[in-house]
Amino acid sequence: MPHLIAEPADLRAALAGAALAARGPVGFVPTMGYLHEGHAELIRRARAETGGPVVVSVFVNPLQFGVGEDLSRYPRDLERDLRLAGEAGADVLFHPSPETMYPEGFNTQVSVAGVSEPLDGAARPGHFTGVTTVVLKLLNMVSPQRAYFGEKDWQQLAVVRRMVQDLNVPVEVVGVPTVREASGLALSSRNSYLTEEQRARAAVLSRALRAVQAAYDAGERHTQVLRQAGLEVLASEPEAVPDYLSVVGPDLREPDLLLPHPLNRVLVAVRMFGVRLIDNMPLQGSGGRTA
Repeated sequence: MPHLIAEPADLRAALAGAALAARGPVGFVPTMGYLHEGHAELIRRARAETGGPVVVSVFVNPLQFGVGEDLSRYPRDLERDLRLAGEAGADVLFHPSPETMYPEGFNTQVSVAGVSEPLDGAARPGHFTGVTTVVLKLLNMVSPQRAYFGEKDWQQLAVVRRMVQDLNVPVEVVGVPTVREASGLALSSRNSYLTEEQRARAAVLSRALRAVQAAYDAGERHTQVLRQAGLEVLASEPEAVPDYLSVVGPDLREPDLLLPHPLNRVLVAVRMFGVRLIDNMPLQGSGGRTA
């Protein structure tokens, strides 16, 4: 089982101790807990690539939840998290309290312009400020060489990378491909809100993404046409209410015409069965028509 640590000073002492410090650079996996196979893959990557101790944080960050969102009911199970983190290879599970992270008088926030503004930034005002504030605090506490994030939260990954670059934070941010259920549904802690039948129906998100990819493979580059291919699939599921389905370039903005680029992506956010689900997929391929 990983060491369970709640205080930053104890975390620093553990990582500086002979047992862990001698093993090399630290790998870090920040999470909000209720771990699943997607988190386990992040931990395994950190274990394989850093060679040193792996720290997993479990902290349900109140700053990134808006009014009326699911902060109070967000799934929590620390014993389960300890077990799954240990099985995947974590050495330390850092579980600070909200009072530790945001003590009385806390009055500093970190905001990233540009990539944080469209998509979830528009749908969830203040969300990414909460994300970047807590991620920077955690990076300062853990001081890892590498930090691992899932590509399912593609915009979050882009925002964190921009923050790290702009603020000269000495860490490599590593994105890890999305892990999916057999149906295609992206793994998420929020999937626990859904019944088995609802999870099967929620796979409409990945089908919509694949429909956009199919249109892209056929040579379509007009983003309105690409987006419509995905929206038509979402419309086949009456419970799916889209927040957005957007075809974006590397800046996370949607141009009229998508030029070939390795960071082209289609992203979707949908509300189903009282749950907000997100997913994304790279748009791969270089040929295509432009008129």
